[in-house]
Amino acid sequence: MCKVVSSKQMGRTPLCLIFLVSCSVLAQDNTAAANGAPDTTLRSTHILGFENIPSNAEGQISIQEKVLRFQKKDGSGAEVALGSIQDVVLGEQDKQVGGTPMTLGKVAAPFGGGRVISLFAHKKYDIVTLQYLDPDGGFHGAILQLGKGQGQVLKNKLEAGGAHVTRNGGDQSEAK
Repeated sequence: MCKVVSSKQMGRTPLCLIFLVSCSVLAQDNTAAANGAPDTTLRSTHILGFENIPSNAEGQISIQEKVLRFQKKDGSGAEVALGSIQDVVLGEQDKQVGGTPMTLGKVAAPFGGGRVISLFAHKKYDIVTLQYLDPDGGFHGAILQLGKGQGQVLKNKLEAGGAHVTRNGGDQSEAK
């Protein structure tokens, strides 16, 4: 059986979808600019591992003078000598963006439109795991989250700077 839909309802549906998609695009970070320049700093989130840096701290990653530096916005940070890095492992993570407004929009979208909105409400991140030795010989690890494509850029910079990077089949980036 066919259901009669008024023109008023049909006019709202595309408008609602356009609004929600544009909100999701605005909510995503524009990280493409950092991918192209080889000597720029990369925006990063410290997930775990660096001493005196809290979990989920936002900051900048840079490589200067054979040292990897993670620096928070308040000026505090952590440093790791490139020669002490034992391995760099890449991975990917997919997160839903938009929060509560996006979820409410998906629920309110008629005719199963929430499923379509969900296709655009995800952002991919690179996860970089560093394994390194401290000056006393202690083994440590750090996990960083970077924008899509920036993990490989960081890994290449670390390798070019003298960090030891193994070429085993464990990296997801090399399996592609």
